[in-house]
Amino acid sequence: MKRKSRYSYSDSPSPKNSSSNSSFFNYTNLAICGGIFLLGIGLGIGFSSGQSITTANVASREIIDRSAPNPELCAQYGASAIVTDMRVFITFNPFNVYVTQPSMIPGCVLRRNNWSILEQQGLVSSDQVRDCKNRLNTFGFTGPLEGSPDISCIYQNDSAENLFLNRPGSVNPKETDSF
Repeated sequence: MKRKSRYSYSDSPSPKNSSSNSSFFNYTNLAICGGIFLLGIGLGIGFSSGQSITTANVASREIIDRSAPNPELCAQYGASAIVTDMRVFITFNPFNVYVTQPSMIPGCVLRRNNWSILEQQGLVSSDQVRDCKNRLNTFGFTGPLEGSPDISCIYQNDSAENLFLNRPGSVNPKETDSF
């Protein structure tokens, strides 16, 4: 007597089992893809907001403000700045222009009405203030005022336009931050 096996290769699964298994896999695949998508968004946000911002990586105005000499005084009486020091050498026979490697130094630009701070500390003379005022300039400095700052009479160059703001169709801000 031949025994009939419980499972045979000729038996096909019922249509009910087939649709149940395929919908289970579809929902599972959909859930896995959704989870991977959300994980990717979460990791992207985590990496972008968790960047370490150091003074070597100047990525924001806050870093420049904190790096300025006398940051509290600079914020109250002027504006923090990045000072670029470089020298240009020009030869005439033959005509050539040579430029040194620029160095970037944190600095501060004082508003015209706050020069008395420098005079009170004996850092500039009344003659220097008069000369700078006659040329409608202002003072800028690098290094802490308590130490030996490098103070210069600087000219605000209004002809140097911000080409990022002067694109066709953009509105130019008014010159309200003039020193």
